[in-house]
Amino acid sequence: MIPVTKSFLPPIEEYQSQVQRAWDKFWITNRGPLLIELEEKVLSYLSANHVLFTTNGTLPLQIALKVLAKEGEVITTPFSYVATTAAIVWEKCTPVFVDIHPEYLTIDETKIEAAVTDKTTAILVTHVFGNPCNVDEIKRIADKHKLKVIYDAAHSFGVNYKDKSIFNYGDVSTCSFHATKLFHTGEGGAMFASDKELQHKLFYSHNFGHNGPLDFHGVGINAKMSELQAAMGLAVLPYMAEILGQRKEIVDYYNNNIDFSKLKTMIIREHTEWNYSYYPVIFETEGKLLQAQDALNQVQIFPRRYFYPSLNTIHYTNGSTMPISESIASRVLCLPLYTGLSQNDVKTIVDILNVAIS
Repeated sequence: MIPVTKSFLPPIEEYQSQVQRAWDKFWITNRGPLLIELEEKVLSYLSANHVLFTTNGTLPLQIALKVLAKEGEVITTPFSYVATTAAIVWEKCTPVFVDIHPEYLTIDETKIEAAVTDKTTAILVTHVFGNPCNVDEIKRIADKHKLKVIYDAAHSFGVNYKDKSIFNYGDVSTCSFHATKLFHTGEGGAMFASDKELQHKLFYSHNFGHNGPLDFHGVGINAKMSELQAAMGLAVLPYMAEILGQRKEIVDYYNNNIDFSKLKTMIIREHTEWNYSYYPVIFETEGKLLQAQDALNQVQIFPRRYFYPSLNTIHYTNGSTMPISESIASRVLCLPLYTGLSQNDVKTIVDILNVAIS
């Protein structure tokens, strides 16, 4: 079977040696030495600003919204994983959808300003498949209207834009370290803050609001990453060059061998150092997608309809029509892409796909 993705697992002895460090100290959670070490190493690897690791990738969105959005209207994209919109609704904010760019697949920044009202408090948008939004224009709009900017950068570990980490844009950028991501901690996530004062608010918000053991800065929840998760991150991080290199080889093969006369893929925004996180192909029709998906499934190859459906169509969002997002969502399929996927398997995928669309 060839799944759409597969977790990269370091040699188990290397993970066990990291876990042993936690065992030796009897320190399993509450920001132990493994977590502190991992945060420092990741900041150095990414050349990013302030970071705070969390137990999953959704809590950073919820905390950022709680701190910055103040239960107002949040301008967002309909083309993302459901967690992006669910976090907005969960935090009692109102999602206001803006359609996407048909080639970059990120929010169409030219349509954002028309969606701003006196109730708008924040912009929360996704770097789709690691492809950066137009961060400069979004900053201009946010500054003009005094809005906060939160980036869902779940797919963006290692992405640089204009020679700077993608996590250094916006007031808060979040990331997922779920087991299927390039860099992972089994389950986990992070939030990157633009300044120390905001970092302080995020910190106490993720730790019950504590200001020392007996005092509290304010309300908070428990979003702390454990030492067991950090141990996995410390074991995975040394393999990032290998992970990225293998994924690039697969992407290059797809780019050079898929018949693009009847398919498209997304265009990576200029000035981007991409991380090869996903490989979406966009069919002419949903029917063509289903035909190709069935042909692959018959030989135990399982691509994924990601993202589907367009989030404005989910019943609890009350979203208006988003023609481009709805069209793309119905026609996009992510092909298998992971470390360890063999060249023969990639060739098989391409051969079946090209026959299915011919």
